[in-house]
Amino acid sequence: MNRRRFFKLVGAAAGFTVLTSGAQAQAKGHPHEAQAAPAQVSPQKPQALPVRPEAYNFFNPEEAAFVEAAVDRLIPADELGPGGREAGCAYFIDQQLAGAYGAAAKWYMGGPWGESTPQQGYQLPLTPREVYRTGIAAVNRYCQLTYGHSFAQLNPEQQDEVLRGLEAGRIDLVSLGGPPAQTFFNMLLGNTVEGYFSDPVYGGNRNKVGWRLVGFGRVKSYV
Repeated sequence: MNRRRFFKLVGAAAGFTVLTSGAQAQAKGHPHEAQAAPAQVSPQKPQALPVRPEAYNFFNPEEAAFVEAAVDRLIPADELGPGGREAGCAYFIDQQLAGAYGAAAKWYMGGPWGESTPQQGYQLPLTPREVYRTGIAAVNRYCQLTYGHSFAQLNPEQQDEVLRGLEAGRIDLVSLGGPPAQTFFNMLLGNTVEGYFSDPVYGGNRNKVGWRLVGFGRVKSYV
């Protein structure tokens, strides 16, 4: 799965959502500490955003290893730039699953459930967290049965073979306790693309590699 094919997939999509930041915190001084005047910050030089430690909040070690390997095959490194892992896509997905998106907080989840048409979109009773947790476990079971190793331990050619099988629906994840293969693959691919191009404040697009790739790196940014 080369980068040319990846961007062909991206171009065929309707577009991707660039997430925007929320509230800003303000610090207040203690009334009895007038002698310690706060440092003045020039409005012409905004303070840089703090660097946050990239500790996974949702994925356990086995799940993190799977996602790191998968995003690096979905967006492999080449002469155009870093791959999905180096760009922070796995960390981006973890942060989204740990939040409202992972809990399907804004989704209608009342059913009825069943087979969906392309026009209907997602029709399962599983939240994104559940899709990932059961999907990763099912793919690793399949890999153990087929190759004798988990997905992260396979060589790149074998990993590509598994991903192609998921994309085409040839791998039966449901019998292994997971969601439909194409549902899992499409969610993983979509979230990986979002992580590559979203605002870096959300953990992906590290060093703005996605923005630079599409010519957006010239825009002034304090991230």
